[in-house]
Amino acid sequence: MKTVTLALSFFFVSLVAMAQEKNGINITVTIDNITSDEGKVLIGLHTADTFMKGPGVQNLQSSIENGKVTLKFTNVEPGNYAIMALHDANENNRMDFEANGMPKESYGMSGNDMAIGPPTFDGAKFQVADEDIEFTIRF
Repeated sequence: MKTVTLALSFFFVSLVAMAQEKNGINITVTIDNITSDEGKVLIGLHTADTFMKGPGVQNLQSSIENGKVTLKFTNVEPGNYAIMALHDANENNRMDFEANGMPKESYGMSGNDMAIGPPTFDGAKFQVADEDIEFTIRF
């Protein structure tokens, strides 16, 4: 009887341990107009405090297949965010610039705001509430 009780106890403990409660929202990002499969895509989820100032609150990278990547940010808490993406063709983990300050590598952001001048958080921001989100970002 002790063996059966012990076995059932382990069974129920393992069920509880395997049960996963969703803690936040998932954000799926697809980029499908990458000009080559060289290098990788770097993507960051940013708040107003991290936008254009360094790493995001979550950062992902992916190799490129047939000019396309799909990445997923998981367990994102409600709030305002922006996504920045970069095609790091030479895999040096940063954006490269021409002598005149123009980017050498393709980039994009949520909102697909490609206005002249540096990107702004207000031009790229979106709100995370209570449902999963899907974005397509264009380079």
